[in-house]
Amino acid sequence: MSFLLGKWSAIAKESINRAAIVAKFLCLLHVTNTYIFSPTLVYGPSMLPTLNLTGDVVLSEYISHRLGKVGPGDVVLIQSPENPRKMITKRIVAMEGEAVSFLVNPSRSDRSRTVVVPKGHVWIQGDNIYASNDSRNFGPIPYGLIQGRVCCRVWPIDGFGSL
Repeated sequence: MSFLLGKWSAIAKESINRAAIVAKFLCLLHVTNTYIFSPTLVYGPSMLPTLNLTGDVVLSEYISHRLGKVGPGDVVLIQSPENPRKMITKRIVAMEGEAVSFLVNPSRSDRSRTVVVPKGHVWIQGDNIYASNDSRNFGPIPYGLIQGRVCCRVWPIDGFGSL
């Protein structure tokens, strides 16, 4: 009888050890995906020709914006100021204190406007000015809405590389 009890005890210990390894792996995966980097599917016409209309998988990192290391030219993931459930991908054009000149409605007129970006805000625009809903429509966005910086495209494979 003690032989069977010892055998079951060894099996139980091995099961607990394996479950602990799986739990550690899942914790590491969660922390990596939430706080360091994760793949993100982005699609739509606003970032043409940089990103495809039908969708690209990009690798987004979540450390730079927390350290204040994003700037003009960076493509970023932003929580939409119009719909908080939606994430948008745009390029930072200007940081706080910088002046931005832009066409108010590029498809209808050549009228331009100049705005100074207020403290704690950034000016974002899509690369396709004719099909982008961005700071030209809703103004400068608070820096706190930036969720991550896009590092590189990982899919489709022929477009693999940094942006």
